[in-house]
Amino acid sequence: MNVERHNHAASTLTNGSILVTGGSNGTTFLKSAELYNPSTGTWTTTGNMNVARRDNTASTVSNGLVLVAGGYNGYFHNSAELYNPSTGTWTTTPNMSIAREYHTASTLANGKILVTGGDNSGSLNSAELY
Repeated sequence: MNVERHNHAASTLTNGSILVTGGSNGTTFLKSAELYNPSTGTWTTTGNMNVARRDNTASTVSNGLVLVAGGYNGYFHNSAELYNPSTGTWTTTPNMSIAREYHTASTLANGKILVTGGDNSGSLNSAELY
């Protein structure tokens, strides 16, 4: 990768590339994102997220966009944003009802994303749909 990072998220794009988002490098929370091309074994940078975050989720939506939700960068996030692989840009989308990190995001058969659990100064038992 171009930037060392941990506690990041990764998602497979419809073209087979891997989008890696956010994380931390030990001293800084990251808003950068990178693309891995498994055919060539190369990494390239792409547009930065609007919010630096670690412990977020990244889920490919049925329309090919990627939903990045939640995370932490000194405080817990309820924000979410969408990555457009065609343009390499990020667009904010409505916030989740609860800020969370360490949560999971699962793509359902109907194409919706189910965000569950996580932490926000204590374990969460809530869930929400995107």
